[in-house]
Parts: sequence; C-alpha cells; structure tokens
Amino acid sequence: MTDTFKFLLPENRIPRAWYNIVADLPAPPPAVLHPGTGKPIGPDDLAAIFPMALIAQEVATEREIEIPEPVREIYKLWRPSPLHRAVRLERALDTPARIFYKYEGVSPAGSHKPNTAVPQAFYNREAGIRKLSTETGAGQWGSSLAFAGSLFGLEVKVYMVRVSYQQKPYRRALMETYGASCIASPSTETAAGRAVLEQDPNSPGSLGIAISEAVEVAAHNADTNYALGSVLNHVALHQTVIGLEAIEQMEMAGFWPDVVIGCAGGGSNFAGIAFPFVGKKLREGKDVRVVAVEPAACPTLTRGTYAYDFGDIAHLTPLMKMHTLGSSFVPPGFHAGGLRYHGMAPLVSHAKELGLIEARTVHQNPCFEAGLMFARSEGIVPAPESTHAVRAAIDEALAAKEEGRPRTILFNLSGHGHFDMQAYTDYLSGKLEDRDYDEGCLQASLAALPQVAAE
Repeated sequence: MTDTFKFLLPENRIPRAWYNIVADLPAPPPAVLHPGTGKPIGPDDLAAIFPMALIAQEVATEREIEIPEPVREIYKLWRPSPLHRAVRLERALDTPARIFYKYEGVSPAGSHKPNTAVPQAFYNREAGIRKLSTETGAGQWGSSLAFAGSLFGLEVKVYMVRVSYQQKPYRRALMETYGASCIASPSTETAAGRAVLEQDPNSPGSLGIAISEAVEVAAHNADTNYALGSVLNHVALHQTVIGLEAIEQMEMAGFWPDVVIGCAGGGSNFAGIAFPFVGKKLREGKDVRVVAVEPAACPTLTRGTYAYDFGDIAHLTPLMKMHTLGSSFVPPGFHAGGLRYHGMAPLVSHAKELGLIEARTVHQNPCFEAGLMFARSEGIVPAPESTHAVRAAIDEALAAKEEGRPRTILFNLSGHGHFDMQAYTDYLSGKLEDRDYDEGCLQASLAALPQVAAE
C-alpha cells in the first residue's frame, strides 16, 4: 500500500489565479441571452443585481484571473484543503485501484461553497453593496454566504427550499449564527413565492423557485445584490482552486488520475475539481475520464434537453443554454437538497456536448450505502450530495477489481454530513425511499421551454 495518507500544500501554494476553461475549449460556449430581446446580454443588463467585477468574470476569455489578496488571506482559514489517499477504503474493497479524494469539508461552513462566497462578498463590498439576497437548497451555500457576509459586514437574506428548511434545522441555525436571515421558500414575501403558493400551498419548493424570490428582492432594491452559489461562469471559475490544488497534490502523490469524479447539481463543485484537469487534457494531452454523478430523481445531464432556458421559475433570469429539465420542473424531496436543480451550469453542459465529460445517475439508497462504507473506513461522514461521488468512486474501484487492473481514481468530497444526520438515520432505519421524478411533469415542463431563434 502506501505510508502517506494525506498530501498537504503550504499556504503559499494557494493558487494566485483562478482557471478559466473558456480559454481552452475547442468551441466557445453559446451566448447568454436577454429574456426580452433574445439578444446576447451586455454588462448593463446584469448591473442591477451583480457588481461589475463579477460581470467581467462571467464573460472573461483569458485563461487566468488573479485572485485578490484579501480573498487569498481569507482562503488561508482552510486552504489549501487536503488530498487524502483512501487506503482503508481500498482495503475494504480489496481493489487494486488507488482512490484519492480532495476534502472540501474543512472549510468553516463545511463544504466547497465558501470558495466562491468569499470572493462574491468581497467584490460586492468593494462595489459599495451592503445587502445580499440568495437561495439555498441543502443549506451549504446559504451558510457559506452567511459566513462570507459576516467577514465583510454584509446583511444576507437566504431563501431556503422548503423541504430542506424542514429537514435541516441546524443549517438554518448556522446561517443565523453567522448573522443571516433564513426564510422558507416559497414564501409570502415575494410575488414569485406567493404565485407558487396560490397554485400549491404545500409546495416543497425548488431551487428554481428560491432563485426567483432572491432575484426579485435584489432587482427591486437598489441597496441589494444577488449572489448565486452555482451554475454561472464566475462561480465555476472561483471553484477551480479545488482542481488546481489537486493537480499539485496528485503530483506529490506520484499519480495522474485515470478518472476524476464529482457530484453534480448546479455544477459548481464538479467544475471546481474537473475543469483544471480537463484543461490539462486540452492543452497537454494528459488523458483523463471525467464523470459527473447526479441523482436519478433530478437527472439534468442524462435526461434533460440541451436548450436555452430560464434559471428560475418566474423567468426573471437571463436565458442560458444548458441541460435542463424545464424551469417549472419540481423534483421530489430527496435528501441531497443541493442537487435538486432543474438546470446544469452552461459551461458543464457545453463540456458534455463537446464530449469532454460523461454523466451517470444513481438513486439515494446506493449513495447512502456508499456513504456509510466511506464513513466506517475513512472516518468522514459525507454530505448527501457528496455520497453520489463516493458511490461512483466505489463503483470504479470495484470495476478495477473485476478487471484485475489498477486505476487511479480522484473524487471531490465536497462537504461533510454533520448537519444531515437525519438522512443517515432514515437510511439506517430503512425509511429512505428511492424517489423518481414524474415523467408526465417532466414532459410538461420540457414542453414549456422557451422558443429561441438563436437555436
């Protein structure tokens, strides 16, 4: 086996620039369109809800974008994050595979989300903004923006998907501890929320609904900007610190991964681990398979249509070309709340269309089975979202065992599950159901996709 279980970088090896995959793609990504005119949006169209620095990053084409020193200073609270060799898991599986995982649960909020929450809070403060509104699914993004807001003196309001609001009270408590306010979505505070409740007073909510509420608040209040925890280009950009560090750490370990794996909901942690490796493949020909793993109950990449769609249910956002289940699609209330989004990041979707990544789906019971095996061998309880990556990594290791050939597996353990123990309780008691989406609802949602001439 190996005598080294974790590979650590010193603080001076925190990346000094984020990596922008757009510079290396063989074809440029499709333009983002204005919902009214159908024309590509310009900076002025986004200025009502985003600071200009983030708008510039959203459309940037240069390969490297410098990380501001105040952001790097805060990154030092938890970065560089460790790379672990899962030796005990390898032994439990009796596999010739080498399994590595990049552990993002060491951040103050317990996930990868502060990697973008901190720079978003920084750029908004620099622009003179004092209030931020946002949405959250499982609560990891909401607690991360609450944490970042507390560092920069920003008032943060979080609309949390109702089913997660009910399932995860300690995530709410964490947001409030950092000074944010947390509201169950759909709510009566916004026109978007009231419209949903009129149709379904018991709506479990969705990220598309919560986004509508948060965007509405930002658009109607000059002192408030909107912050998004996934999907957009600048969010994927900020998350590349994960993969940039992992490349150095894999070099320390003396291995190049045969496969890189990440769970995928909106696409942020997946892009963070995957894009720097894809960039190496595109620039240097360093071969690697890249696998996005999504829930069977919300199979955006594997079942969705690649088309222009809104990012929210009230159609307040620009039109983005992405893999989508339709903006009105509401998935069932499974435990991986952070993966319950109808669309996939445009850059991740574009990478799949170019054949640079692959995607697979899994149900939640096999995921929690993998999460338990990981916890009992490696000692870390994965977040429900992260168990999707754990499941895929274990499957890859078992395939290597069956073939009798070693392979090197790297996955992103995007967060811990300390606030998600009810999900593990449900699994251990046999109460966890493998939920499937409603095919009729999906077809109705896809039938309502906007008609865009640019397609």
